[in-house]
Amino acid sequence: MALPGAAGRGVAGDTPAALRPSSAPARWDGGGRAATKGRIWEPARPASWRALLGHGHWVPGTMGKLVVLTLLGVGLALIGERFVALRERINAFRDLKPVEPPNCHLIEGIENGSEDIDILPSGLAFISSGLKYPGMPSFAPDEPGQIFMMDLNEQNSRVQALTISDGFDKASFNPHGISTFIDKDHTVYLYVVNHPHMKSTVEIFKFEEQQRSLVHLKTIEHELLQSVNDIVVLGPEQFYATRDHYFTSHFLTLLETFIDLQWTYVLFYSPKEVKVVAEGFSSANGITVSLDKKYIYVADVMAKNIHVMKIHDNWDLTQLKVIQLDTLVDNLTIDPDTGDILAGCHPNAMKLLIYNPKDPPGSEVLRIQDVLSEKPRISTEYANSGSVLQGSSVAFVHNRRLLIGTVFHKALYCVL
Repeated sequence: MALPGAAGRGVAGDTPAALRPSSAPARWDGGGRAATKGRIWEPARPASWRALLGHGHWVPGTMGKLVVLTLLGVGLALIGERFVALRERINAFRDLKPVEPPNCHLIEGIENGSEDIDILPSGLAFISSGLKYPGMPSFAPDEPGQIFMMDLNEQNSRVQALTISDGFDKASFNPHGISTFIDKDHTVYLYVVNHPHMKSTVEIFKFEEQQRSLVHLKTIEHELLQSVNDIVVLGPEQFYATRDHYFTSHFLTLLETFIDLQWTYVLFYSPKEVKVVAEGFSSANGITVSLDKKYIYVADVMAKNIHVMKIHDNWDLTQLKVIQLDTLVDNLTIDPDTGDILAGCHPNAMKLLIYNPKDPPGSEVLRIQDVLSEKPRISTEYANSGSVLQGSSVAFVHNRRLLIGTVFHKALYCVL
């Protein structure tokens, strides 16, 4: 083969091109020198090579430097492409057109978030508040979370913090997604995704309506219950839950989001079986069930879509369709009168991740009608740039009353 700098023609006789002889055993010595029997041939050193050699030894070659620079350039290009893709995924440049119903007011008593809401058929609303979540703002980082209750049957309904029974670690209570379940004897149970010390558990409470209290019954932990975001309960200790990040380290979750690994999933939990039933989400977030209990709806917040999935007898899920939106979808609820999906959304997540009180994150609520049709109808129920409500995460409607919750801000009450 032709070596770098070789002229390509023989020097003399059968002598390889641009090689000079020296006495040594016949071999390839691994240093780029060719050998014949009794003699070893070394490359001639043209003048252009002398600058690359010092005292007879090799120094890093031009080719090696070019390889390093090429790899560096490719790496920077990939990082740049990921930055551009991330900014598009989080709607960094989206402007929001306001849509505000006339009869709305902020709910007095909620100042530190109302991340998830569930409303009983009777009109009693449960509101989780005080979430501390990596990367999200918090106006009360040292205060434990709370569960509020609000009776929508009252003319001037107010929120009330529910007391929690002794024996439960209230100091580390960090509630996230919630879901209610009414047993055959009409007992109400509240399931709460909890992040004590930034871990993930599911807490089961019994609701005592007369005492306005929650009695803690059980803490559920499992190796698959990591980075749990939301939950929907379908039976006694039977629920689906979403995992919004594959990694639990804050740095690795940032890297995961940056690369868009799509490793998160939905799991099914029961005392007899725990299993992953759907996977491949960028960040599985809100989850709810259709009125007829046949379909599960899953929000993929970073992919800006909602997955419609059929429930099988063994609790496995099969995806039927994906509803693509132009906003980052957080929690999902169902209109009890129509079966429509209500989605609490983040119109521009850049403002949520990099909080600026002078330019706060906005709020958006979408209604998705005809969910199972080929072309679901999508309309905006509420949209605000952040001047009233910041970082909406959930919306629930009951008897023409609309409650809108937020990750870390206030809550809004509207009469439709």
